[in-house]
Formats: sequence, C-alpha cells, structure tokens
Amino acid sequence: MLFMLIVKASRNSEAGNLPSPELMEAMTKFNEDLVKSGVRVMAKGLHPTSNGIRLTFPIPGEKPVVSEGPFTESQDLIAGFILIEVESKEEAVEWAMKMPDPQGYGEGQIELRQVF
Repeated sequence: MLFMLIVKASRNSEAGNLPSPELMEAMTKFNEDLVKSGVRVMAKGLHPTSNGIRLTFPIPGEKPVVSEGPFTESQDLIAGFILIEVESKEEAVEWAMKMPDPQGYGEGQIELRQVF
C-alpha cells in the first residue's frame, strides 16, 4: 500500500527559513531509517509558495486563471512529502508517528493519505 506523508507548510517554511541543525539531523535519521527498512519510495521538500503558480478553474470548460504566489490566504499549504510503501494503514501510521516535528517551533503538521 502506498501512502504519502504530507508535510504542511508553516510561517517559517513559507519564509524560506531552514530547520535547525538538530531538526535537520533528526529528519536525516528518520529518512535513513525509512530507506534501511525499504519502505521509502521518495521524499522531497518544496519551495515556498512565493515561487509557485496556481491554476484555478472558476468557470467550467473555460481556461484556468493563473496566479503567482505567495498564497497566504490558504491554511493548507504543503512544504514537502514522503512516499512510503507499506503493508497496511497501521504500519503507515507507525512510521508517521516516528517522524520528528517537520517544522519545529511547534508548527509541524503531517497529513497521512493513501495513494490510489
């Protein structure tokens, strides 16, 4: 079963602030553990939305509207993701529970979703 650990953005990630060296070390160890166990498929961080482009489809059948970032109006921005291949939802939750706070500063949030 394929799952995505979606790392939600924070004020700090949107500002382009890198995590502390301690958090970087903890995240590196977590990723190494995923690789050693054979469950990690891919892991990537994303640039802040200030470098992003959003396409919206306000009128069905017509061309989308293109907007440049930052996208400060949304509380559901994504800072990165990890794809894992596991045997069950329970195993995916176990791995998600081992992940360090991805943002630090008490701002971290992870969403776990199964991939079709």
